[in-house]
Amino acid sequence: MLPGCDHRAVPWKLTVRAGPKVERSRFDSLDDALDAAERRGREIARTAPRPAIDAKIRRFEPIQQVAARIEVAGPERMFPSARGGLDVRGDGSTEAYVGGVRRQVVKQRGGETPYAALRRTLTNSTKTARTNG
Repeated sequence: MLPGCDHRAVPWKLTVRAGPKVERSRFDSLDDALDAAERRGREIARTAPRPAIDAKIRRFEPIQQVAARIEVAGPERMFPSARGGLDVRGDGSTEAYVGGVRRQVVKQRGGETPYAALRRTLTNSTKTARTNG
């Protein structure tokens, strides 16, 4: 369990899939969930470097491998209005995305980290959902 999280019924869910392990945590606010996602993403990126995989037909370089997927979803339980996350690649690089099944890469703005790009995008999407809802 990640520090600062509580498993009572709260709106924001963080799911970390690293290899065969899956961690699930819940947070009261989007900011808390994004802070935890960044902490875990940085931890995993430091230990992510993997060798290339040769599958006889095709070779998968470390950058083509997803070492971990970190997803933030909420605030609704069944059909979250905001969903996005981070893919930590086998070379230790990180890429932000939004969406669930249909993921779209979040474009980083000048000097922005993938973590900051995800925060900007999810924060904006929740503000838009509140004004339109």
